[in-house]
Amino acid sequence: MGFTSNCIHVAILVLSLALVSTARVLDPVDHSSTPEFVRIQGSQFVLRRSTFLFNGFNAYWMMTVAADPSKTHQVTEVFRDASAAGMSVCRTWAFADGSSNALQLSPGTYDERVFQGLDFVVSEARRFNIFLILSFVNNKDYGGRPQYVQWARNAGVQVNNDDDFYTHPVVKGYYRNHVQRVITRINTITRVAYKDEPTIMAWELMNEPRCEADYSGRTVNGWVQEMASFVKSIDNKHLLEIGMEGFYGDTMPEKKQFNPGYQVGTDFISNHLIKEIDFATIHAYPDIWYETMNYDQKPLVIAEFGKSSKDPGFTSSARDLYMGAVYSSIYKSARNGGTLGGGLVWQVLAQGMQPYGDGYEIVLADNPTTAAVISRQSHAMAALSHQV
Repeated sequence: MGFTSNCIHVAILVLSLALVSTARVLDPVDHSSTPEFVRIQGSQFVLRRSTFLFNGFNAYWMMTVAADPSKTHQVTEVFRDASAAGMSVCRTWAFADGSSNALQLSPGTYDERVFQGLDFVVSEARRFNIFLILSFVNNKDYGGRPQYVQWARNAGVQVNNDDDFYTHPVVKGYYRNHVQRVITRINTITRVAYKDEPTIMAWELMNEPRCEADYSGRTVNGWVQEMASFVKSIDNKHLLEIGMEGFYGDTMPEKKQFNPGYQVGTDFISNHLIKEIDFATIHAYPDIWYETMNYDQKPLVIAEFGKSSKDPGFTSSARDLYMGAVYSSIYKSARNGGTLGGGLVWQVLAQGMQPYGDGYEIVLADNPTTAAVISRQSHAMAALSHQV
């Protein structure tokens, strides 16, 4: 989760990146050899040489649920219902560190059962023609940054705090090893290595990186540069994004006033000037959505947004109106040649998954009016793809 409802200005203001032009031209040889991979061209996503605009969803829980044979049907149900609603991109976790049902039990030690759960997720996404964005690590929950630092501490390494995740060579080595393990994984179902799997649209370095030790954003920026280069050295077929929420930093200090009243140690502008980063993301949970502004820059995805049923006065119709407003802004930006390529609502669940509910959950089968709002956006974006 990212921005909360008191950050109503950030979702739009962060779009005014004021980046220098980072438009890139596709390598025609590379693209033609793997036409099924999603690419970028300038500020647009491209699939098979056509603009790719999409509507999608978050389902962070998929690997964990798929690791339990009695619950794999829930993964299938969500992919089936999402596909029926025209959704074409899903963002989910490729991590669970040192916790119950962990993927990575300790540095370099993995639970094959859980890894096979991720194999199933990839294979089902492939079956339903849904692209995946896979995140390598979390800022906090499901192990994440604190677990990596604790592993180093347990090994006798002198570490000071969780922010050593970004700077200590031992901890960075743990992360690089995990990245390589995931990217080079050979799917036990499809027999295709993840790095060669076109169903995977993009890798995400980290879900919502934050750093309290350095509010300037320079520490996180150095880490992003290092790890982005590492990922691309292993896999140059897939797109790469950071997992940013969208906070301003020292690059544009006059914009810090629009941050939500606290610092997180990231700089959205400088982070996305790194050439190995292919597109930008923001996580937005505002009550009011402002019209987007368009600049010449990398593609942008609203990677998390939603309206919580825990909000005072919540109704399904209020959520539908909110989502419709967000979708309208995304559509208008795309129609006008802007950088917004799509949105990923947080989050979609299957029936009977109450323990994963956080207030933002949507069970498509149980919420027909919300499913209709989603479906209209999906088909509008797909139709627009053929027009621009």
